[in-house]
Amino acid sequence: QVQLVESGGGLVQAGGSLRLSCAASGRTFSRNAMAWFRQAPGKEREFVAFISWDSFGTYYADSVKGRFTISRDNGKNMLYLQMNSLKAEDTAVYYCAASNLPGFTTQYNYWGQGTQVTVSS
Repeated sequence: QVQLVESGGGLVQAGGSLRLSCAASGRTFSRNAMAWFRQAPGKEREFVAFISWDSFGTYYADSVKGRFTISRDNGKNMLYLQMNSLKAEDTAVYYCAASNLPGFTTQYNYWGQGTQVTVSS
């Protein structure tokens, strides 16, 4: 059974940092593109960051560019999101996702259950 499990969320003050992790199990995603999404209360889920299978390609939403960094460790089947200079508007449930494709895509086939990030102003 394929599972993506996020961790690392929590409550942080504005300007602070958090590092989210996503552990994949049930299969390897070393040849698959992965991404982070988020959903704030009352809003639709939105894209946050993308990383290609080989980490050579990354892409960020304008709202997080320069503050968030996506990375992965294929040997450990892990995905990360380093979030710095957090703002109240970053408050959301964060989800990791994996695609069946290696490069940039908007198609994601596997999703985690999410981890809550709350930024107090």
